Amino acid sequence: MNGAILWKGFAAFAFLLSSCATPHAEQAPQPEIALTIDDLPVHGPIPPGQTPSTVAKGIIAALSRAHVPAYGFINARWVAAQPETLGALKDWRAAGLPLGNHTWAHRHLSEMSVAEFNDEVARDETVLAQLAGGTDWHWFRYPFLDEGENAEKRNAARQVLARRGYKIAAVTMDFGDWAWTAPYARCIAKDNRRAIAQLEEMYLAAAREAIDYYRGLARQLYGRDIPYVVLLHDSGFEARMLPRLIGFYRSAGFRFVSLLEAQRDPHYADQVRPELPAEPEGLENKAVARGILLPKRTDFQTRLSAICPGGPTGLPGNG
Repeated sequence: MNGAILWKGFAAFAFLLSSCATPHAEQAPQPEIALTIDDLPVHGPIPPGQTPSTVAKGIIAALSRAHVPAYGFINARWVAAQPETLGALKDWRAAGLPLGNHTWAHRHLSEMSVAEFNDEVARDETVLAQLAGGTDWHWFRYPFLDEGENAEKRNAARQVLARRGYKIAAVTMDFGDWAWTAPYARCIAKDNRRAIAQLEEMYLAAAREAIDYYRGLARQLYGRDIPYVVLLHDSGFEARMLPRLIGFYRSAGFRFVSLLEAQRDPHYADQVRPELPAEPEGLENKAVARGILLPKRTDFQTRLSAICPGGPTGLPGNG
């Protein structure tokens, strides 16, 4: 046999053996993210020329075009105070998006008794049951992310939720998007396009910083990414920015999943089953409990308060 041919055959066989003997490096799993939208049907102030319905339609359109799941959390007092806002919730459900409980009037748990908390949860349920259409509306998001002023109140509230059949919608990625709501309304009223461009730049910078911040905490706590649950709000600025935010998360390598899929991760066990003993709240408190130093974060809120001054500065809710 020709020596060159024999050598080529031996080399090919040796390469095949080495390929089998040396496993390929495993790729890290694609990080996952679930979007949640608080304060439906109204998170104000609403920009001039817009309504709760147009704001909701903008958010729904962004989610639908990008084929991204999201859970919405409602304060049903708006339906009683402004019946026309029910249309925004109906539009949300018509798009196949589920709704959960954010209490009737978005009150701080630390400023209520446990009995009042139970009533706040229960009053929201009438509208949720009316709109649910067979979906699971037994997901709860604490207003202001306030789980109570002490461990006793926190545990008592969790027992209320457990008795009523709720899972807690945790937050494991948050960049304070609510803080852009009032500045945007002020800038729209002034038709200040340069300032609006500043708001857009700062919003994306905050989202970028939050990715590094929360992924860093998760990796220190668990040595891996968890599926992250992102807190967003039903605002005019969110409707404007959501297409870009979705694109940004995808460019950062994230895969969008539902809230249910995200919270199957063991990190969320005490949230999915509130009858279990409560762990420290969120990634930050878990890190502090482990003695992990929290990284510094940019104070966007101070900068935002100075943009387009002279209009509304406060919000009815920020969580």
